[in-house]
Amino acid sequence: MNIVEEIKRPINEEMKLFEQKFYESMQSKVPLLDKVTRFIVTTKGKQMRPMFVFLCAKLVGEVNEKTYRGASMIELIHTATLVHDDVVDESFKRRNFFSINALWKNKIAVLVGDYLLSKSVLLSTDHKDYDLLGVISRTIREMSEGELLQLEKARKLDITEDVYYEIIRQKTATLIAACCEIGVLSNNADEDLAKKMMNFGTYTGMAFQIKDDLFDYLSSNVIGKPVGIDIKEQKMTLPLIHTLKMAGEKERKYYFNTIKRYNNDPKRVKELIDFVKNSGGMDYAIQVMKDFQQKAKDILNEFPDSEAKKSLHSMLDYVIERKF
Repeated sequence: MNIVEEIKRPINEEMKLFEQKFYESMQSKVPLLDKVTRFIVTTKGKQMRPMFVFLCAKLVGEVNEKTYRGASMIELIHTATLVHDDVVDESFKRRNFFSINALWKNKIAVLVGDYLLSKSVLLSTDHKDYDLLGVISRTIREMSEGELLQLEKARKLDITEDVYYEIIRQKTATLIAACCEIGVLSNNADEDLAKKMMNFGTYTGMAFQIKDDLFDYLSSNVIGKPVGIDIKEQKMTLPLIHTLKMAGEKERKYYFNTIKRYNNDPKRVKELIDFVKNSGGMDYAIQVMKDFQQKAKDILNEFPDSEAKKSLHSMLDYVIERKF
């Protein structure tokens, strides 16, 4: 049994039922839309975010119909953002399948993404889950702000470490935070518990994104992502930000020039990657990632032992040890 299957064990039945409920939540009266949503269901990923919802619900109570609705809302938002991201990035592959914009063109992809976002909101209002509506509305706003903040800063390449943390909190961590908050809210958690689990999800999401950013400096055969792709796209991530901050003036100017003007030169990109590795940029990012993981574990350790708690601990280890 692989690590993801082991993490899923306490919520196996819930995850099976969720697949059916998630598909139902996307259905419409438009045949083309149903064709696209069927494709989405058949090309789904590991569904880590619904797993967080169910495990956090079980941490404080039981999975119920509100939990399923919350998990569906999260997966609708996540799927919508992936569809929109592929349009923005002009990406034609997603999880080794063709992306929706590759198969149905950009106009349909954008409209499908909009439809999925609207369904997530309707799912909460139709059932008067106004506490969940508040969470997902905030999440959608923050994810959009994070994307725009990154685009704004990428033009000038003036991303400081604090700005980087704010970008990844909004772009990535806010959705995992919403999963954890929604999980306990589905069991009528009070404000303090909801905030605590939101923080747990935030720390987990921060560690998750830093791990993703570290892949850019690892061998391409590990995850199939070409080495240096973030540098080629002029994305300033933590290993690079820290390295340039600690570098001397001459080196900093030289490597900023690499990012600005020679980001498609394989020799200059490799030179920069080696500089980041040899200057402690990766070691620094790994330590920050582990610090976020520990903050999440400290919150989790406040709860009594259970199968759900054990799986969430395993999830935290998986977040920073995964190979893809």
